[in-house]
Order: sequence, then structure tokens, then C-alpha cells
Amino acid sequence: MRGQVSRKTILAFIGPSVIALAVIGIAPLIYAVWTSLHFYNLTKLRQVRFIGLENYQTVLTDAAFWQAMGRTFFLLATSLPLQLALGLGIALVLHRPGLTLVKTLTRLGLVLPMATTYAVVGLLGQVMFNQQFGVVNQLLGQNINWIGNSTNAFVMIVFWDVWQWTPFVALVLLAGLTMVPGEVEEAARLETSNWWTILRHVQLPFLMPGLVAVLILRTADTLKLFDMVFTLTRGGPGNSTEMISLLIQRVGFRVFDQGLASAQAVILLIITIVLARLYIRFFYKEV
Repeated sequence: MRGQVSRKTILAFIGPSVIALAVIGIAPLIYAVWTSLHFYNLTKLRQVRFIGLENYQTVLTDAAFWQAMGRTFFLLATSLPLQLALGLGIALVLHRPGLTLVKTLTRLGLVLPMATTYAVVGLLGQVMFNQQFGVVNQLLGQNINWIGNSTNAFVMIVFWDVWQWTPFVALVLLAGLTMVPGEVEEAARLETSNWWTILRHVQLPFLMPGLVAVLILRTADTLKLFDMVFTLTRGGPGNSTEMISLLIQRVGFRVFDQGLASAQAVILLIITIVLARLYIRFFYKEV
């Protein structure tokens, strides 16, 4: 029949994507779940055996795991509100009429931090926050030991995470602001000059879908943050900045216990999915 697309054409278009998803995402996940149910140490491959939920029991009773989770969630609770507040402020400024050229250049500039890889950000942080010749200490006129102090090291991680991903939040929220009908926003500005009233009652409903997307994506990224922390602090000093991803890497590739590391990763995935569902349940609303 005219206008219909054949099944072969549909498969030709979506087939490669489905195959790529299966190879890159689904197959490793299935293997990780299988590994988590086995004693699987790379130094003892002849002793691989099924042990059921023993790895999960070990993880859930491991103090180091919960300490790493606590540090990770503290990072999330610290950096995400800062990104949302700064991103919303930037979006509101760029949404105001006028200064078209400046706004265009600002949007282009906001892409640069996101285009920088995590590893490069970590190396950049090592140079800028170096105690002896770092530009930060020179600007402050101080001799602060950033990497060797647990509090300062955590502040560095928060700073670089906010620097890199606030532009992403700003661009997503700016896109949400463009969805607000112009006549509705103009009428609201005639009624009141209070920006908070306009934001809460007119703009916020259009921002909620983008805000939920930001919450889900940034939460998932923060929970699995590895490259930047590894290149910046290696989880130190001590283990004061050892996030959950660094703990999984240490267990899997230094202790070589793939079964235990896979169990940790699966639990982290479950926590991420639960948080995503909670965001959608409590924050997502159709306009």
C-alpha cells in the first residue's frame, strides 16, 4: 500500500542501532551480572565457581563500600545544587532580550568546558592547583596544599565538576525557557516586575522536563565519575576522595576480584535507576 514502509526497510534503519546497543550495552551488563554471581578472581581463574548472592552480601556489609558511596553522594549533594543554581542564573540572563551578538558568543563559549574530557580536566587541575607553581595559589597569594589536604582536594573536585557541567545545565534550561510562549511571558512582565514570581508561575513549568533530564544525567554522571578524580587526586590523600567508581576500579583491577567489583557495579546501577525513577515521579510534569 502506498505510504507504507516495508519491514526490511525498517530493519535496515534500526538494525545497526539495535546491534550496537546490544554489543556495547546489553552484553557487558549481562556479563557483569553473571560475574557478580561467581567467585571470579583474575589470579585464580581455575577456581571460578558459582556462589550465588555471596558477593552482594559481602558488598552490602563492607564499610569501605558505604564510605565510598557516602563520599559520592556528598559530592552529588554539593555540586549538583551549585550547577543548577548557576546554570539557571546563566540561562535567565541569556534569555533576556537584547545583546544578540554577546549571547551568541556566550553560548559558543559554554560548549568549551563540556568538550573537554574528564582526564584533561583532572590534569589541568593538577597544574593550576599545584602548591608550588600553581596559578591559583599565585592569585590568592597563599601556599595552600590543595592535593595533600582531604578537604581541599574535595573542594577541587567540586570546583572542576561545577566548572565543566554548569554550561550543560545552562544550555538545557535555556532551551526550556525558549518554550515559554512569548505573549504569556510578556503579559506576566506587565503584571509584575518580580523575577521570582515570573520564574515560579510562568517559566518553571516549562523548565521541569529539562530539569528532570538534567537531574537524571548529572546524577548518573556523578555516581560514575572516575576519570577526573583519578587523574586529579588518585582518590587521595589516603582514601578521602575515593568515590565509588574508584573503589570498583581498585577492587576489580588491583585486587583482581572481578566478581566483587561486578556486584558493586550492579548495586550502583540499581541505585542510579531508583534515583532516576524518583526524579521522574516527583518532579516531571507535562506543561
